[in-house]
Amino acid sequence: MRKLSDELLIESYFKARELNLCPEFIGLIESEIHRRSLFNKIRKSS
Repeated sequence: MRKLSDELLIESYFKARELNLCPEFIGLIESEIHRRSLFNKIRKSS
């Protein structure tokens, strides 16, 4: 996941939630978003 751009990571997060993918997978994305301090971007986008 480290190779994904911030924008693609956030898009992947929303798509994973939309498709109700595995909660563990969504958790991995959330962990990376947290590591990059991008939670503010998610709140503004939702």
